[in-house]
Amino acid sequence: MSVDGWHTLLVLGGIRSGKSEIAESLVADAPTVRYVATAPAGDPEDTEWAARLATHRARRPGSWTTEETAANPGRLAEVIAAAGPNETLLVDDLGGWVTVLLDPAHQPADDTATIAELAAAVRSSTARLVLVSPEVGLSLVPTTPLGRAFTDALGAANRAVADACDAVALVVAGQTTWLKPAVPAPAHAVPPAATSPEAEPSRDAVPQVATSWATASRPAPDQAAPTGAAANRTAPAQAVPADFGAGDVTLPEVLTPAAAPVPAPATPEAPGTGDWAAPTMALPMIATGLVIQPGMELPMPDDYTGPQAVDRLATLDLPGAGLGVLEQVVGFAAATQGTSMPRPWDSVRVLLIQGDHEGGVSAGAPAGESARRARQARAGRGALARLAAENRADLQIVEAPTSAPIEDGPALPGDDVEAALRYGWRLAEQAADAGVQLLVLAACGAGAEAAAAAVLAATAGAEPPTVLGRVINEQGEIDDAAWMVRCAAVRDALHRTRRSSREAKDILAELGGGDIALATGVLLGATARKVPVLLDGPVGTAAAMVSRDLAGQARHWCLLPDHGGRPGVRLAADVLGLTPLVDLRLDLGEGATALAALPLLRSALTLAATLPVHPSLGGDDSDAGTGDDSDAGRTDDEPDFAEPEPAGPGPTTIGSDEPVSPGRRAD
Repeated sequence: MSVDGWHTLLVLGGIRSGKSEIAESLVADAPTVRYVATAPAGDPEDTEWAARLATHRARRPGSWTTEETAANPGRLAEVIAAAGPNETLLVDDLGGWVTVLLDPAHQPADDTATIAELAAAVRSSTARLVLVSPEVGLSLVPTTPLGRAFTDALGAANRAVADACDAVALVVAGQTTWLKPAVPAPAHAVPPAATSPEAEPSRDAVPQVATSWATASRPAPDQAAPTGAAANRTAPAQAVPADFGAGDVTLPEVLTPAAAPVPAPATPEAPGTGDWAAPTMALPMIATGLVIQPGMELPMPDDYTGPQAVDRLATLDLPGAGLGVLEQVVGFAAATQGTSMPRPWDSVRVLLIQGDHEGGVSAGAPAGESARRARQARAGRGALARLAAENRADLQIVEAPTSAPIEDGPALPGDDVEAALRYGWRLAEQAADAGVQLLVLAACGAGAEAAAAAVLAATAGAEPPTVLGRVINEQGEIDDAAWMVRCAAVRDALHRTRRSSREAKDILAELGGGDIALATGVLLGATARKVPVLLDGPVGTAAAMVSRDLAGQARHWCLLPDHGGRPGVRLAADVLGLTPLVDLRLDLGEGATALAALPLLRSALTLAATLPVHPSLGGDDSDAGTGDDSDAGRTDDEPDFAEPEPAGPGPTTIGSDEPVSPGRRAD
């Protein structure tokens, strides 16, 4: 679990418990952090205290700024109250603050009033705020008046600040326990028994009869029918079933554009294959489906094979300086495949999520455009399908539920968010079971970019106008009026939810909607099955931002080929720690840019896997080829390629149905 679900967090812990390190790690992904130091300088002759302060300073990144408040205890509340929504503050710690508060130099002082002012500032803060404080309530009552005054004041401060914060964590021996909000049962908990064999969820069966969102979500006769915006939604023909996990459910058809053959999945005996695509965890199940909850413990990529693969590149027989930025691809593939000699991704699947958003966020979007794009992809036409065929990738089109106007109310009911998360997880599972080695996450939908901007504003404190791209109409012209309507809708939605929880599922329900919720489920399921994901566009990066609260490991399985010139994607990449590999600024539709860059990524992996070590480092300098038997009996004077042979105007066949093109030997 990470702090990204809340605005304010109190981290408690004993001495040397690791509370400061954990608090620092929770804000490490923020673009800038203001570190508020509360401790007094201490006695100049106390070298041990000076060493402690120096250790704290050494851990802070150079991009952080430091502000001292030891001179005035009331200054801390002023700093917190003045911080804006785009700022991240780390206060370390309240123990030092109470020490200064009780210092005779600041007496007489009203401790109760000062603590109340601090709690009020925390409660009304619009900034991302993490406070660290010692937990001394478990020790004996001090025998001195000053000791009792300190523990009483610190206990009162901890209690007041904990009540004001959105979340509270207790660190014991480097281990974190979340006290607020209450965390559901752990992911590995034993599920309750199903009421009957028929009610038990099935992971293997993929039924052939489609279940529509409307059918699966239809209320029972004794339930009230939905009203308002929800009642006006039209259900897609093939969408996320709300009762996923309660029984068999149909997943969308997997298409192969232009009849391009999909390579067979690599066998376990293939060199370097390992178990990187095998199941890694027992999926948490109950009678109604998967349990997707904050703080899930999912796998991480291999910490060692990635650096080993990058170091190995320096030894290869390359004529130039190396792969440059593409070294990141080699390190990523090595870490996700669990081998220092990663192979190119052969089996690739594109997941296209189609889901519209109603209201102001879709201003300027032609009616029915996303549905047309989805039909086009199904027919094997359009940029996405053609690039999928070029990359020998199959294509799966998923329809997400329509999201209601976020400026008026929640984008999606909570139950629908749960269903979308589980359905996305199952899609990733299906891909892993089919031997898919790489997922490309794509999306098309009216208002999707603005909804992603709202999610980014809620999770990273961004200003909507800075992360919302320009609106281009059907004539290729910039529509500033539509852009302003989208900005206003996002602004109103953020104002409406300003006091709402920033937990992942609440953000998806209030702002994200069906497509981002489904994409989040795909990322979580792919992480659970160790399948890497290429992100491309606002929906995928917004899902990655949300997934950090549910499973912080998910972002480490993601790769961003290009930011596409989108400001929201750029900011999300900075927060997620994802460096775009190229700066082509292609705007071909979400998913198509990743496919356009995929051959370049594969080329880097091919070179890393096949080039020999340089002769100066002990590599083979002979012309013996790659080590197979096809070169046996050849002399060094023979070329490594065959001379072209004459051929007719078209391909011919010799003893088989396989065409033989000009220049290819028939023997």
